[in-house]
Amino acid sequence: MFEIKKTFNFCYGHRLYKDQGKCGHVHGHTGRVEIILEGERLDNLGMLKNFDDVKQKIGEWIDKNLDHKMLLAQEDPLSKLLKDAGEKVYNLEENPTAENIAKLVYEVAMKEGLPIKAVTFWESPTASATYSK
Repeated sequence: MFEIKKTFNFCYGHRLYKDQGKCGHVHGHTGRVEIILEGERLDNLGMLKNFDDVKQKIGEWIDKNLDHKMLLAQEDPLSKLLKDAGEKVYNLEENPTAENIAKLVYEVAMKEGLPIKAVTFWESPTASATYSK
């Protein structure tokens, strides 16, 4: 079995709607996504997947949808206020936790047809969440 990893960094703001602690307030992070692909066969160039293809499919999606955006739950009333003020908001179905961001990127990779094994999202250098099936 072959396995490759590709990482992407991006900046974002968020809050965890209805959280009674400090994460319930608007704040920002520099996040890091680590994508792990796996497969039994290599292509005719000797690669599981070309890193440039992964960058194009996932890196560009992250840049367009998550980088320098406010990530908020769909039900968060702050979402409408920020959008009405011209701010860039990306809504998740649930709170934008590290777990849900990892799952979101995993699902994007699946839709792009990548042989995805797992996605780890690092919210800080010491805190991460991994999603896999």
